[in-house]
Amino acid sequence: MMTTSPTPPTLISPSILNCDFGHLASELDKISNADYVHVDIMDNHFVPNLALGMPIFESAVKYSQLPIDAHLMIENPDTWAPVYAEAGARSVTFHAEACAAPLRLARELRKKGTRAGLALKPATGIEPYIDILNEFDMILIMTVEPGFGGQSFIDTMMPKITRTRKAIEAAGLDVWIQVDGGISRDTIERAAEAGANNFVAGSAVYKAEDAFTEIETLRSLANRAHKH
Repeated sequence: MMTTSPTPPTLISPSILNCDFGHLASELDKISNADYVHVDIMDNHFVPNLALGMPIFESAVKYSQLPIDAHLMIENPDTWAPVYAEAGARSVTFHAEACAAPLRLARELRKKGTRAGLALKPATGIEPYIDILNEFDMILIMTVEPGFGGQSFIDTMMPKITRTRKAIEAAGLDVWIQVDGGISRDTIERAAEAGANNFVAGSAVYKAEDAFTEIETLRSLANRAHKH
């Protein structure tokens, strides 16, 4: 009997990488209509940038009314991902390229009650992970090279998103597909049509005149693309 996967929700997860950290609580209030708060952790080793870290992360957990989605762009996530789960992340995403034992780590995160996400750089294929998709709650397909905000959206990632969505549906799984990098009014519909349902928007939200309104606009565009 053929299995069917649930219809994934449309989720907007603004990245706080572009916010004013001197006024973090008020910056989080600006995105109160979002679904998740996306917190980027960078170690200047796995990616050529140093950003945020545990003190900022803990402040985000303290001041946010929304669940926190931690994106670990760091070396040795096998050690550090569980620490972020224990610190209050509702979702922890680690990179396939940096992880020694992704299946084991995903299971450890789930045991802690945290959603487990697997992130793929643009040049990393989904194919090696097709048979263990059930071990993850989310696949993050980077639509820029990780490490810096404000980069241009890589359109050639759309076939990878579609292949991933087809594999999830073929297995009848409830796995989200997140896209991160260059998501804006100009790109969100293409990503949604390809099969993504969770959208990380940093610059587009925090550089907008009204972050709350921009989130609603992005959600509306993604929903329209999903209906088509």
